[in-house]
Order: sequence, then structure tokens, then C-alpha cells
Amino acid sequence: MTDGPCLIGVDLGTSGVKVIAVTPEGAVLASATAYYPLHTPRPLWAEQDPIAWWEATAEAIRTVMASGLSPHRVAAVGLTGQMHGLVLLDPGGDVLRPAILWNDQRTGAECAAMTERIGAERLLELTGNPVLPGFTAPKLLWVRAHEPAVFARASALLLPKDWIRYRLTGERICDVSDASGTSLLDVEHRRWSDEVVSALDIPPSWLPSLVESPDVSAHVSEWAAALTGLAAGTPVVGGAGDQAAQAVGSGIVDEGLVSITIGTSGVVFAASNRYRRDPGGRLHAFCHAAPASGT
Repeated sequence: MTDGPCLIGVDLGTSGVKVIAVTPEGAVLASATAYYPLHTPRPLWAEQDPIAWWEATAEAIRTVMASGLSPHRVAAVGLTGQMHGLVLLDPGGDVLRPAILWNDQRTGAECAAMTERIGAERLLELTGNPVLPGFTAPKLLWVRAHEPAVFARASALLLPKDWIRYRLTGERICDVSDASGTSLLDVEHRRWSDEVVSALDIPPSWLPSLVESPDVSAHVSEWAAALTGLAAGTPVVGGAGDQAAQAVGSGIVDEGLVSITIGTSGVVFAASNRYRRDPGGRLHAFCHAAPASGT
């Protein structure tokens, strides 16, 4: 394997995690995939174990590093993956329950209650989107209503890829593209919506810090380095939700370009050079992973 810097990408999917090492020019040096199960304990429910995510991720990173890649060649680690999932942590950073996934549909009542409490038009003004069962905020409201003992022990929430960041670095951080799918983000101003968070009576301290996708968010800890083969101190960038990351990889960073995904979910993605929201709430308005592209 030739010398020179490289980058590690981690994609936490719904069926497995993919890890790839590439040169700055995009040449693939090594890749690995590790799988984990999807649990459907009841109709319309979809859950996974965040511990299984982490174990699979560490395994896949070790496999890539074992291909002959020196840890000191890795200039940075980038994260992407499934969006909208709810990972709840206790004060010690331990997972409280299985993650509720993007494709889980149990929260219809919570979506209706949230829309009634804030108002449909006001919610659209604040977050750029109507609240949907797949989004994160109604999942949290469901836990509060149906699992009060779990909710009482909670002190933090994370999105799926950001749980991996937490395991790698010890820091609770989210990028704005992924946060856009929570129904808690002021998408126009790229920050948590104080009004929505207050209206839902969510402690602001539960929310991770926000960064832009290209920003260095944290660094690999000594603990995670020992488990993965990465070097301690390796930068971990903000990363992005899967669709925003895919758009960057496909070159959808300028207005007028559109991509179509037909996969686990179907998505039509277009970049805009400024914030735009559909007044009817028919189209999502999310922050882009390329900050200069806007939404």
C-alpha cells in the first residue's frame, strides 16, 4: 500500500456499517462491512441496538486498518448514516433503550399532539418541515408517554451516526444536515429552535452541540484508538446525514442540480443557494452538508 494521507469514511446504514479508506483523490485503499439485525417487536416498530452499531463499526474499522494502513496516514474520519433515529443516554453515557429508527411509524399520536401544541404553520416556520412519524422529536415524546421510567433516567439524545462519534471521541455533537430531520432544528438559522424545544419541554442540555459538516468536531480518544486501530487524536469531522453526504459525493452542491435515490428509501434531492421552504410543507427543507449550498 502506497504512502500518503488518506481519509476514513464510516456509513452507519440500516442493515450494516460500511467503512472505507480513500486517498484525497478518491482512490479506494480498503473497505469493510459489518452487519447487525433489525428488530420489529410490534407492527410498525423498527429498532436496533446502538451497542451492536458500535461493535460492528469498531470491527469494520479494525478490518480496514489491518489491510496494511498505518494509523498515522489517516488524516481524518468522516461519519454518515441513517437519519432521524433516537438514541437515549443516561448521565453516565450508557444507552437506555434500543434506538427507534427512521422507518418506525409508532408516533402518529405524538406528531398530532406536537402539531396541535405548536401550530402547523408555526412549526413549519420554525423548522422548515411538518413533523412526521419518522422524525426524532415525536419519538422522544413517545418515550415520555409510554416509557416514563426510561425517560426519567435520560440526560442526552443522539442521532445514530453521532452515537458512533460519541464512542469514538466522548463528545456529543451533531451536524446541521442530520439535525434538520429531528423537528427540533431552526433550519433557516442552522441552530436548535429554542421555541420548539421549550414548547415540548425538552431540557436543552439533552441536545448535542452543532457543527457544520466539514468542521472538525472532535478527536479519537485513547480508549477508542485501542479498540479500532486508529491513532488517538485523529480528527473526526462533522459528517452528514446519509442523503446530504450522498449528494456531496454525487456533486449535488450547486443550485439546479438534482439527484434521485432508489434504495432503502426513495429521495429526490436538490441543492439551493439560499434557504427555501415549501409553504405547503410538501417538500423537506434541510441544511446541506456543503454549507455554501444552503439547503
